[in-house]
Amino acid sequence: MLQAMRNKMHGWPSIIVLGLAVLAMSLFGMESYFTSRDDSFVAKVGKQEVSQRAYQDRINQLRQQASAEQGEHFDSSMFEKPEVKQRVLDGMVDEQLLLQANTDWGMRVSDQAVRDYIAAIPGFQVSGQFDATSYRAWLISQRKTPEMFENEIRSSLAAQLLPSAINDSTIVSDEQVDQFLSLLSQRRDLRYFQLPRPTLADSKVGDAEIQAWYKAHLADYMNPEQVSVKYIEVNGADLPADAAPSEDDLKKRYADEKQRFVQPEQRLVSHILINVPSNASPEQQKAALAKAEKIAAEANAGDFAKLAAEDSQDLGSKRQGGDLGWLEKGVTNPAFDSALFALQKGQISKPILSSDGYHIIWLRDVRSGDSKPFDQVRDELVKEATTADRDRKYNEVAGKMSDNTYQNPTSLEPASVALTLPIKTTALFSRKGGEGLTANPKLIAAAFGDDVLVQGNNSGLIDLGNNHSVVIHVDKHVPAAAKPLAEVRSDVEKTILDGRVAAAEKKQAEDALGRLRKGEAMPDVAKSLSATITTVNAIERRAQIPAPLLTQAFLLPHPAASKPQFAAVDMHDGTFVLLAVDKVQGGDLSKVPPEQRESLRQQMAQAYGSEATRELIDLLRAKTEIKINKRMM
Repeated sequence: MLQAMRNKMHGWPSIIVLGLAVLAMSLFGMESYFTSRDDSFVAKVGKQEVSQRAYQDRINQLRQQASAEQGEHFDSSMFEKPEVKQRVLDGMVDEQLLLQANTDWGMRVSDQAVRDYIAAIPGFQVSGQFDATSYRAWLISQRKTPEMFENEIRSSLAAQLLPSAINDSTIVSDEQVDQFLSLLSQRRDLRYFQLPRPTLADSKVGDAEIQAWYKAHLADYMNPEQVSVKYIEVNGADLPADAAPSEDDLKKRYADEKQRFVQPEQRLVSHILINVPSNASPEQQKAALAKAEKIAAEANAGDFAKLAAEDSQDLGSKRQGGDLGWLEKGVTNPAFDSALFALQKGQISKPILSSDGYHIIWLRDVRSGDSKPFDQVRDELVKEATTADRDRKYNEVAGKMSDNTYQNPTSLEPASVALTLPIKTTALFSRKGGEGLTANPKLIAAAFGDDVLVQGNNSGLIDLGNNHSVVIHVDKHVPAAAKPLAEVRSDVEKTILDGRVAAAEKKQAEDALGRLRKGEAMPDVAKSLSATITTVNAIERRAQIPAPLLTQAFLLPHPAASKPQFAAVDMHDGTFVLLAVDKVQGGDLSKVPPEQRESLRQQMAQAYGSEATRELIDLLRAKTEIKINKRMM
């Protein structure tokens, strides 16, 4: 055929056909230049994009937090739910709206605020003071530079600038506090009696009614779907341990990683800060410099702390006489850092300009860097080497198990033989789980997933935590099925009779309530029903009476003109109670301690502030163009 086409493609007709083909292919190729590309962002807030990477990092961060909090009960599948993903994205959009508002309104987080926040993190402190060594070690473990971590903290603090400002400016008056306290400590006088359980006039249930109920409520009488699975597992704790590392290996590890055990030079520092606003005029800058120069000229080791307490505008350190503790290179901003490490012990610097303002720095002491000797860190090296070997062996076996079961998706046998791992079998379990391994949410989700249950494939590697993982394959599948009527007949009959009793109880309660509301005396109604009235006076919201009764007692309106308010209360245990509220009294505010009143004021201010912040965010959302790219979520 191809030869025939070649034979016919001669002359000007062939040139025209070839030209049209080339033009068509050219246009097809050019199309990509004119069609819009897929957006790579998850959301776009005004001109600012929320990247897919940032979104995924937030999801992963929340997943890790949930895993740490919930342990073996953690179900990672919850983060695949659309509503959870949307909630996370909404939070990130709100953050961007607040950050953009900061920019528009000239609000920013100072370098000093970032340093103060980091210095206050307990994990970076030793004996209540910031410890630069602990800070550096943590940064190394997280593979972050100081700049990266400071930027993360700055962004986090920036998102709280407006909410904090709103909270700080929220005023809760004494009248508002009194009103809430009065409501909180309100007292009520009650009378109530429990209605007797009515006797059914007709307690017979016919076959036809049983059959009809059974068919109408078949879902209530089902045996759940169940599976049992075969599995192979690798557990790091069961793997044979390697020989302990030799002294030569440990010394080589020490030499290779000696930098880890070097204590960098540290400097004991105090400072005095004179703020310079970001939008300061030349006159303001000159005034700040003049004030800083005057302080620097007067400062000496004897009165530096006093001057800092009087004149420093760094609220975080002025109460400590300007003390910043032991610092090492790279912890502060470049200008401060450069000046600090140019000083000799005991020297006080001239004013140093940074993004926060002018610093007067006093270098009080110097601690030279030194290395920890091998003998001091030997046990740590042994532990690290042993852990690393165990992790390596686990990862090696788990990786081979994963690869082998993936390459042979319909059976566990090849992996079992290749890795000498026994195939084990679980008992049947439902979607609610079973015991042991089958109680793990990850295993349950995999067992009832489409790939394993319907397609009949091996699962992927299921990480159970603590160097323990399994791969499963369905052994038996028992579909959900209705229980035979003969098996559940007594349950159906009881349910029908319970329904009749519940209907009779409800009618009895409604009839009794109607009599009370028409003016019949409560003792007469109670007597006609052979019930006994209980009276309780001045009960508060924490009273020890049944919860449904207490809730309804404080939901009823105030009685008017000595006319009680009545209600029929479903006690959710098959009984009803007739309730009367006879009197309502406000709380005795003279018994409220001042500290409780102040604590309540702060809580109310925070609640009002949170609501005001939410209203602000809603307003910003309405004024900002927001695009959501669900395809990237």
